Amino acid sequence: MATYSVNPAAIEHARTLIEGRQYVLDSDWGEVQPDAEAQNAYLERHSWEDYAAWHLGLTEGANDETKARHAFVFGDFRRVHRTALIACVYRASEWRHKDVELAAHDLLQLLDRTSG
Repeated sequence: MATYSVNPAAIEHARTLIEGRQYVLDSDWGEVQPDAEAQNAYLERHSWEDYAAWHLGLTEGANDETKARHAFVFGDFRRVHRTALIACVYRASEWRHKDVELAAHDLLQLLDRTSG
């Protein structure tokens, strides 16, 4: 099983988006999460650093400039999705990636407080 470290740049990016009210509170994450085509299109216009900022987890041992390096996406490359954060908490909890789980949980709490 892969192991992950928390991506501090992603946490900061998510906080900035939430505080700037750039979020979606109700979405079907399974329908709106970026698929391979959307990821590739984003990477054509942005850097790997920008891409990484949308992922709460970094896969240990994977090369930096690969999709395999980035896990636990929390938005659609424009806004944070509440359902994405819930999915991150769930997936990280399910596979016992505690640091990622707690980071996603903290962001979810911030989003809920901000959106009031």
